[in-house]
Amino acid sequence: MNLPIVFLGPSLKLDKAKQIINAEFKPPAKKGDFIKLSLMSETRKIVLIDGVFLQDYPPTPIEVFQVISKSNFKVYGASSIGALRAVELEKFGMEGIGKIFELYKKEIINSDDEIAVTFDSDYNLISEAMIDIRYNIFLAWKHQIIDKETKQIMTKIAKRIYFPYRSYDNIIEKSLDLFPSCREFILKFKDYILSNRISLKELDAQITLKYVSSLIEKNT
Repeated sequence: MNLPIVFLGPSLKLDKAKQIINAEFKPPAKKGDFIKLSLMSETRKIVLIDGVFLQDYPPTPIEVFQVISKSNFKVYGASSIGALRAVELEKFGMEGIGKIFELYKKEIINSDDEIAVTFDSDYNLISEAMIDIRYNIFLAWKHQIIDKETKQIMTKIAKRIYFPYRSYDNIIEKSLDLFPSCREFILKFKDYILSNRISLKELDAQITLKYVSSLIEKNT
């Protein structure tokens, strides 16, 4: 059986991904990658997780549709650009997986910048995804590290920062400058996030690869 093709970058470390699924891993998808795939004749499962943003153009919905429309491919999307494309193309047969896909599908979130990040050549994050920032601020509130006011303030400030510059350091600094009355809770969050950061994008990527791997095992 042909190995599935997985477009993966900063959402999940490659070594972790390889522990989950035996696949042909490719770097974050860019414009043209899916056109090349559409020319392939063998049967393949395609998993779209990460794509480029600032570095190049991501694959367009039309490009991904060209692959979906061919009977020898099954395309799955999650976590990042994959979740976006899955919402746009679900009615044509692309399968979306994970919490982020569901949030887009239900229109709880609706902008591309929720999942956009910048990263270095080794796919280490330079900026944080807004959806992960929301999730971690929510968890801090849920665990009573911060109050509701601080939760709302920090989330709004994070959203106003252009995505390449979204980092917890920048969010905390701006929050302290603009809302000194919340200083105690902001500093508590600063301590909390150092050792409690969770990535919803990573969780969704892991769930997706486990799911696709289980499908392959059933067919072998």
